[in-house]
Amino acid sequence: MSIEAHLDATVRHDMVFLFEITDGNPNGDPDFGNRPRMDEETGHGLVTDVAIKRKIRNTLPLTASGDSRYGIFVQAGHALNTRLAESLTASNITDKKKNPTAEQRQAARSWLTDKYADIRLFGAVLSTGDAKSLGQIYGPLQVSNARSYHPIMPQHHTVTRVTQTRQEDIDKGETTEMGGKWTVPYGLYKAELYYSATRGGQTGVDSRDLELFYRTLEMMFDHDRSAARGTMTARGLYVFNHDNAFGNAPAHKLTERVSVNLAEHVSGPPRSFSDYVVNVADDDLPRGVTLSKLLA
Repeated sequence: MSIEAHLDATVRHDMVFLFEITDGNPNGDPDFGNRPRMDEETGHGLVTDVAIKRKIRNTLPLTASGDSRYGIFVQAGHALNTRLAESLTASNITDKKKNPTAEQRQAARSWLTDKYADIRLFGAVLSTGDAKSLGQIYGPLQVSNARSYHPIMPQHHTVTRVTQTRQEDIDKGETTEMGGKWTVPYGLYKAELYYSATRGGQTGVDSRDLELFYRTLEMMFDHDRSAARGTMTARGLYVFNHDNAFGNAPAHKLTERVSVNLAEHVSGPPRSFSDYVVNVADDDLPRGVTLSKLLA
């Protein structure tokens, strides 16, 4: 039985992902008091690949209904060395001071990729603790930084709290404490993602992995709500599918086919998705390339 082109884990895929932020902070920069990340020269907003992958890691297991193949390796509250040690035990590597055989190393790496979806998709550095011999797994999915289409104008809001942190301050008669938060009034961002079928074959990615990954991109902001992030919404997911693992065209020539421009009625800064027009040039794709518009 044939599968849909975008779910074929044996071929290359190049993706464009669009999302927006309204009155929130999509990715604070700790070096600048948690101000939204920016390209200092152009004023365009940035969201790092690390922040995007964190949201994917947080949401992907929710789509898998408790399937043990969708554990998360890089997870808050869990030490990486402990999880790596489990892979050694599962692979009968009992003498941690002695280099394991190539077969034992491969067994430990396979145990990790089968158990942890984020290793299977993004790869991981495994050479830490007792698992130094396991090296590194290069993941098939690479995520770019996201960049806004237009400059953003971060705004700082001073806020107050009606009580103090310390009792002694209350005893002195103090009633409030000051704080602050950063927001972006509006920004539409674009990220590019690339799937290598060769690496996917090495880590064991299958069509269900891709199906749940796409669903995660569409829904992850709905499971990542917070007062600091305002409203974040996925607005577009376009997957260019090749018919082989090597690919039929350079990635940039495909991702550039998705263009976003201001609508004619807009005279000031954009403040909603309706202020933009998304165009996708899909009428003359290179031979062997198809386009799946998963969210448009």
